[in-house]
Formats: sequence, structure tokens, C-alpha cells
Amino acid sequence: MNNTVKASQTEILTANYAAAWGARLSGAQIISAYPITPQSPVMEKLIEFVQNGEMKAEIVTVESEHSAITVCISASAVGARVFTASCANGLALMHEMLHWASGTRLPIVMAIPNRALAAPWSILNDQQDTISQRDTGWMQIYCRNNQEVLDSIIQAYRIAEKVMLPVMVCYDGYVLSHTMMPVSIPEPALVKSFLPDYVPHTIIDTADPKNINPVTLADPRANADGTLCHGYFEFRYTLQQAHIEAIDVVKETGAEFGDKFGRSYGLYDLYKTEEAEYIIFSMGSLASEAMDSADMMRDNGIKAGVIHLRLFRPFPSEIISALIKETGCRAVAVMEKDISFGNEGALCTELKSALYDSGAVIPVHGYIMGLGGRDVNASHIIEALEKTISFLKDNATGTGKPAEFINCRY
Repeated sequence: MNNTVKASQTEILTANYAAAWGARLSGAQIISAYPITPQSPVMEKLIEFVQNGEMKAEIVTVESEHSAITVCISASAVGARVFTASCANGLALMHEMLHWASGTRLPIVMAIPNRALAAPWSILNDQQDTISQRDTGWMQIYCRNNQEVLDSIIQAYRIAEKVMLPVMVCYDGYVLSHTMMPVSIPEPALVKSFLPDYVPHTIIDTADPKNINPVTLADPRANADGTLCHGYFEFRYTLQQAHIEAIDVVKETGAEFGDKFGRSYGLYDLYKTEEAEYIIFSMGSLASEAMDSADMMRDNGIKAGVIHLRLFRPFPSEIISALIKETGCRAVAVMEKDISFGNEGALCTELKSALYDSGAVIPVHGYIMGLGGRDVNASHIIEALEKTISFLKDNATGTGKPAEFINCRY
């Protein structure tokens, strides 16, 4: 452990409370959100911190999630460090303004305890809500446990303020949001040394009025001073480039966090991937369950390993495809709690695209599970992997397998 690491207090926290602690330690100044299950305890804890004088911040109450993200956009634009939280249909209600936040390059951090989208109504977990927002220009980090939630909130501010992009920190509703685990809470002074005060790139000043995001034409054009300014196309190009650059920033930030706090993070986590014949590829708490499945499979003589993808947006295509090729695996089984209707799981599509671009010929099979909170245990993951193994035996190329629903009784 690095000498920089200092003693910290350990508390038994839900992931929601861990997220609130992350915002508190990060020095969030403006906080606005609208209550929605299972997110509400995040805000309840932050209100408690503020009312008890343990956190200096302004809580802005609003009438909807759309208004909450608008408050955060306005506060960030004038130079404040802001925080919000939402999920499911509340996150969907923010959709319009999510684009506005990323287009304005505002480093907003949002905690999202993933919840299934209506209709029909469900308050339980899957990842359809955040996956549905993957093209809004926000970065997305997925967490396996409550410690990772707290640590990822702190890192998210460091990353967001360096690349000027908003970040979603996602964790499974109820599976983590309301489940209590030991969480190490770092010393505020140490967090301060890792996360300096926010220096905004846009400051609204009445003495120097300016327009932010006015109507922009397709082509570059000179402003009143004769300076050639970006057209709409250039703004979209710079947003894309920021995402690409953010991949290295996430890696560097995770390594520096490890130096400071003794817990390193990267773009992914590996479990028994050395000499693995089969790789289980997943995100969030599902990856933790997959680790137990891999152990059970290995006990039965099948060499299985797990890759947990932390960073879904931007998707680290080259790194992930190289990683999978290095394992020498025979196939990858993607386990996920979402579906792009009419196609397959979004994570499966992303991985197939990455491997295709890298020239790798590795079968990738997609499995949909856990939608709407349907229980997922080790046996379901093993069932899916066994289907892939069986398919490979019956099909020499191992290609052409459609997405399959696991534990669906239709």
C-alpha cells in the first residue's frame, strides 16, 4: 500500500449512502434532484448532511427531474460543482436536458441506482434506463459494489472537470442501492488533495454578458469580432474527441486514486481470465455474481473467467478487443440487464463491433437476464455459458447465435 494512504473510517453503508458520501467528500456546492425510488435515500442523506452542518451546500427543491437537471446545468454554467441523482422514468424525463448538459461541456456528476423503465411499472432493477441514455454525450461508469460507488463519485468529478464532460455513476437498484456493506470513507483532507477546487471554463458575469449555446449554423462563421467560430458539426466533433481522450483520463485517474487511497481502478476488472477458455463479459453487480459462476465452472473442469466493464461510455473498443484476444478464449458470453429492442443487448453489440474492427474472429453470444428485477443467480449464468459451450460443439464457427433470454418463462 502506498505511503500516501491514511487511515479512514469504515461504516456499513448502502450504495445510496455511499453515493451521498461521495458527493459530500467531493465538495458538491449545488444539489438538486426529484425523489424517485430507489434513488430517494441519496438525497435524504445529503439533506441530512446539510441540515446537520456537516456539508456546506445548497439543496434546491424542484417539481420534476427535468427541472432538477436544469438547475444543475444553470449552477454548473455559473461555476459551481453540482450533483444530482435519478433513475428509470425520472432519468428519461431528463432526456432533453442531458443533451444540453453534454453539449455545453458541463462537468455534472449524477448517481443512478439503475431501475427498470415503465410501462408496465416496476421499481426493481435492470440497466435499461442508463443504457437508453448512452447516446446523450454523458460518460457512464458501472459499479460492482458500494465501495466502488463512493470511490467512483470522487473520481467522476476529477474526470469530468478535466475533460469537461458530464458523468453518470451507475449501480444496480436494490441489489446495491439498499444493500449494506462495509465502506471505507477516506479523510476529507486526502480527498481535497486528490480533487482540487473546480475551476469552471464558463463563467456568467453581468459585466461581461455572453450567449451560451445560441442557434448555431452548420458551417463555421465569423463572429462580430471577426473570429471564426465553430459550426454545429465542429461542436459535435470536439464532443466526440473529448470522449476518446477521456479513456486515458479514466485510466490515469484510477491509478492516481490507487496511489492516494490504496484502491486502484481502471476501465475494467478481471477475474480468472488467465488461460480462460470462456469469458463472461458483464457490467455492474451482475459481474460479481458471474465470479461465483466462474468458480463453480472451474470446479467442474471448465476454465471460465470474467471481465467486468466499468467504463461503458466512452466504450474502450481497442483496449477491450486486445484484452479478449490476449486471453486466447474460445468464446465470449455477454450477460446483461438490458435489450435494444429488435436487436440484442447493447453491451453485446458494442463488443461485437469492437472485435470486428480489431479483426478478431471470436464468437460472441448475448444473454438477456434480470429484466425488471427478475432474480439472477450463479445457476442462471452457468446455464447461459453452457448454452454457448454446447453451441460451439454443434457449430464449427460458433457464429450466428441470436440473443437469448435466460430465466424467462414465456
